[in-house]
Amino acid sequence: MKKLLLTAAMATFVMMGSAALAGSGHYVSGVEGIKAATLPPEGIYWRMYNVLYTADDLRDKHGKEVDVDFDVNVYALVNRLVYSSGIELLGANLVADICVPLVYTDISMKAGGMTLFDDNEFGLGDILIEPAILAWHGPRYDAALGVGVYLPTGDFDADEPASPGKGFWTGMLTAGATFYFDEAKTWSISALSRYEIHSEQEDTDVTYGNDFHFEWGLGKTLAKTWDVGLAGYCRWQLTDDSGPGTTNDREEAYAIGPEVSVFVPEWGLGVSMRSLWEFENKVNSQGNVTTLMIMKAF
Repeated sequence: MKKLLLTAAMATFVMMGSAALAGSGHYVSGVEGIKAATLPPEGIYWRMYNVLYTADDLRDKHGKEVDVDFDVNVYALVNRLVYSSGIELLGANLVADICVPLVYTDISMKAGGMTLFDDNEFGLGDILIEPAILAWHGPRYDAALGVGVYLPTGDFDADEPASPGKGFWTGMLTAGATFYFDEAKTWSISALSRYEIHSEQEDTDVTYGNDFHFEWGLGKTLAKTWDVGLAGYCRWQLTDDSGPGTTNDREEAYAIGPEVSVFVPEWGLGVSMRSLWEFENKVNSQGNVTTLMIMKAF
């Protein structure tokens, strides 16, 4: 009976939109990596993120694998338009951006010979708008501070776990910095934090707890155009969920993996790729997130 109750609880957890690309929140940890807190100089930039998340197990509140047949594959194509203005405030450049995601999710769970759900959906996800980001650029550092909001533009259905939308608003605060160990800026270490505050989810009357994301990267620049190194993230749910069917179990996720990127100044073109493996997750799926990002400066 205890195992059946646990399976039912995990199924409910997934059905409410918690065990996919970004957990219960909106922001997807691991999509930035090396020099994550470094924003571009004045200009207009387009970034296209290709994000693939795969996982075949669920973790309980103790970090142990739940005995179910679980599988999830999520692909997100995110177009991001960044405007770095010439406006200066507090010694920083004023930056704004918008992210428009298209999301495909294929997710299923079976237990005890029964299919609890099997769903796949494709559609517009929830759009992120960051109207005000301050970007500082010093001789041995870069820093960023900003605010943003996720709009519930994606379709959401409480009975469809592969829904491209989350069904709620999210306010997000951002702060981070990149530090360079040498004057030539060939060695770097970066940290980027995000804090999410969620509204009540439509149809379920559930409000997910606030999330804190911490991304980091350690990189080495080669031949002035290549960056190689390690990247990773930590994500913690800091407050309890509230509403029907919720518990005080909180999500955790950790990941680490390699990254390589290249920027060709003559073309104003950059490409980066990283693959991060999750470990020690709790109340969440555990898998791999791989990101291919293409950037064009105008």
